[in-house]
Formats: sequence, structure tokens, C-alpha cells
Amino acid sequence: MKSMPRFIAMLGVCLASALSLESTVTAQELSAAAYVIIDHNSGHVLEGFNAGKKLQVASLTKIATVTVVLDWAHASNQSLDQLITVPVSAQALNSQTGAGLAPGDQATLRDLMYAALLQSDNAAAETLASHVGLALSKDAPQPPNVVFVSQMNALARKLGMTDTRFLNAHGLDTLERKLPYSTANDIAKVTAYAMSNAAFRFLVSQTERRIVIRKADGSTSEYRLKNTNELLGRDAIDGVKTGTTQRAGQCVVISSARSPEVAKNGEEYFVTPRRLEVVVLGSQNRFAEAALLLKRGWAQFDQWVSEGRPTLPPKGLSTTTTPLNTPSR
Repeated sequence: MKSMPRFIAMLGVCLASALSLESTVTAQELSAAAYVIIDHNSGHVLEGFNAGKKLQVASLTKIATVTVVLDWAHASNQSLDQLITVPVSAQALNSQTGAGLAPGDQATLRDLMYAALLQSDNAAAETLASHVGLALSKDAPQPPNVVFVSQMNALARKLGMTDTRFLNAHGLDTLERKLPYSTANDIAKVTAYAMSNAAFRFLVSQTERRIVIRKADGSTSEYRLKNTNELLGRDAIDGVKTGTTQRAGQCVVISSARSPEVAKNGEEYFVTPRRLEVVVLGSQNRFAEAALLLKRGWAQFDQWVSEGRPTLPPKGLSTTTTPLNTPSR
């Protein structure tokens, strides 16, 4: 019986409520090839291991995919309810986790983002890339999905993701001659950026979602997406994304928020949000390890605060500490 928790941890299955995920793994047993824990507000790294090592990140790529789509929709005042047609290029990309999208099918921009994030639908990600890439390409000679991926890499440069190369919108790593790659540090950066967007936070916080697929023959069908993030709802975790390929192993990003800190300075009250992001790459037991790292991260966060964290954010980041009597903009 003493070996049972270790056995369960190796298999990566969910434990009964009497035995928490955190208890299935110790610091010495972490299998992850790389991980990092960051403070969302400042980007301060609380703990990391091989956090700058270039690795395959599988469907964590879709965090950047949907972020580019949301940024495009906001900048060009596009409706998230517009119907998009699944391209022929999506035919070979679906898997057991997909919603069964086929070329010629239609779904809304919103539902495709849900499919890409909640259930890691590769055809949905390809459809988003094709549609937005076409809108951005104008007279560009490159195919729409290539134009879209260039925007993903432009976002990476903007965020200082210097060790990232996106090659597609879905994260599969067997389709190109080169390998896509990123690092735990870089994925944490794009996650922090994405989770600063209320629309993205809402998308990844849903445990399930019914989407409508309009078939090429004119009929419609509903599909219930189920979020692949087994930690969602535990310990205030409200996102973010899972990913798995043979090369990448088990990957997961989680984000968790606590009640904000409130401090008084004279007649003003200042509110500082508290949120952590945890990135786990190349794990054999991603959920247990991410849960343990989150718990460890909050302990380190509390120590960091008690020791006097910086009052100003790093260069390039804006502070989220806000006086209560100052209207938001």
C-alpha cells in the first residue's frame, strides 16, 4: 500500500478527494523537463527549472493562436459571432480530442476559439489561422496560415519571447521540416499577456461548452466540448491550457488568482491583484506536478512579499496596483 501514491502519480490519474493531487508527488519526484512559476503582475520568477531550455510545447501553442485572434478582432472591430468556414487544410489535423470539424463546415469565431482552447481542436486552430491570415494577408504572396503564423511570431517578439519559434497555429510538431519550439519562460510570458485579457480568461475558465457546427449540406449539429484541464476550479485555478505530443510529452499551463491585497496610504486605498502562472513542460504527471508547484509558488510568493518585493514593475510592464478612488480606464 505504501507504493500506491507513487504508482498513481506515475500514471497521472485523478485521485479521490480524500487524497489531494499535491500529495502524490514530492519535489524529488518531479518528472518535468522544465517548469517555471511566475508572478503575473511583475513577471517575477518565483521558481524555475530548465526554464530557458528550448522544447516542443504541443498545444500550448494555441494560447498564442487565440491571443492573436482576439487582438485582431479587437483592433479591427470584428464580431466573434461571424461564421467561418473550415478550410481543406484542416482535413488531416483533427484527432480524438477534436469536435469532428470537416472542410466546408462552419462555426462562429467564438466557438472555434472554445474548441481550440478547451478541447485542443487542431482543425479549429487551423480554421482560425486561415480566416484571420486571409484578412491580414491583403496582397501578400504567402498562404493565409503562413501570414497568421508570422503574426504569432511577431507577438512573441513583442513579448520578449526570444527562444520561441512558431511554425503553425495548432502545435503539432511532425508536419514541418523544422521543429517548433519554445521555453517555459516564454510560454509564461504569453500566458501572462493572454490572461490579462478578460475575454481570454473567460474562454479558458469554462469547464464545458456547447458549440454549433453548420455542416456543408446545410444541417446543424451541436457538440459539447469538455475542458482537458483537470485542475480547473481547484485552488482558484481558472485556466489555462494542456498540450501533448510524443516529442513534447505532457504539458500544462495553469493560472490561479487570490483575493487582491488592499493597502491604505493616507486617504487612498491601493488594490494589488494577486495571480500566479505555472508552466510545466515534458512531464509524465503534469496535473499533480502543476498542482504541487502552484502550492509551492504561493508559499514563495508570500515570502517574497514579506521580504519587500519591488514597488515598481520591470521595464516594459505596467503596474496593476490601483488606488480605489481612481476611475478605471
